[in-house]
Amino acid sequence: MTKHTFSCVEGHTEGMPVRMVVSGGPELQGATMNHRRLYFVEKYDWIRRALMLEPRGHGQMSGTIFYPPLSASADFSLLFIETSGCLPMCGHATIGSVTFALESGLVKPKTPGQVVVDVPAGQVTAKYVMNGDKVESVRFTNVPSFLLHKDVEIEVSQLGKLKVDIAYGGNFYPIVEVQENFSGCEHFTPEQLLEMGREVQQRVNQALDVIHPDNPQIRGVKHCMWTGRAVAGDSHARAVVIAGNLIIDRSPCGTGTSARVAQRFARGLLCEGEEFRHESLILSRFIGRVESKTRLESGLDAVYPSVEGRAYITGRGEHYVDDTQPYAQGFDLSEFAKLSV
Repeated sequence: MTKHTFSCVEGHTEGMPVRMVVSGGPELQGATMNHRRLYFVEKYDWIRRALMLEPRGHGQMSGTIFYPPLSASADFSLLFIETSGCLPMCGHATIGSVTFALESGLVKPKTPGQVVVDVPAGQVTAKYVMNGDKVESVRFTNVPSFLLHKDVEIEVSQLGKLKVDIAYGGNFYPIVEVQENFSGCEHFTPEQLLEMGREVQQRVNQALDVIHPDNPQIRGVKHCMWTGRAVAGDSHARAVVIAGNLIIDRSPCGTGTSARVAQRFARGLLCEGEEFRHESLILSRFIGRVESKTRLESGLDAVYPSVEGRAYITGRGEHYVDDTQPYAQGFDLSEFAKLSV
């Protein structure tokens, strides 16, 4: 019998769950966090499944594993886990994990008011505002983000022909703006957007190879962003992000907001330093900005975007993975959908 114990801080960022593993995570090998991510996927993906999928998790679960800093300049490191996989970057989970680590006393930043975090997509710097023992807000500067492809034509069975931009903000996003065959996310149910979002991912991956110009290990589309009209008068736009086969992001999505900031800047719709107030399905909000311009090693123009939001601890818990129990390593209902009874 093998029994594993994982101690976690539980909470959410603007409505999207974050389960941060603070003890029980495996020792990883690799010179960078991306190498360690790939090592985790090869050797320990059962941990992700066990903690994110049912019966310990659910279809919308997302989280991180907290590690010591990998580089000399960092305060700590994060590995991102969710139902769709082990991601290079996750913005809402970064905001959540920075908040949880500070409020739980897990980290003493080298620079007050700022933490530096090693993540698989690179290194991110987050500024935070404390009020007593609570973190009021976190604003992290993300990895270089960019518009990779413009006006990619695909066909979706329920909508017909669409044009999508493919932008990177730590993950790749086909961004579906309002157009002739798509009137806006507010005109569809979340379930419809999920179903169509799965198909958009498939169609884009069939149409072209989506590869990071500087890091070919980061490739493929596992997300989709549907856009629409904002509800709040002081918001600029609304978005519903689909991740993998199950997740409908409750937050405006941190890497998605980064990708959309990069896309809008590349198209001349956003200026450097200008606020982009991005609304979610449940009307929570992130503030995105272009902090500065940069250029990838490959020569592609990019930006350093920042994303600002709030997170909250809702509890703490221990989760046990016992190999003698059924469904020890988690399950997804879709895995059983085609089985005969």
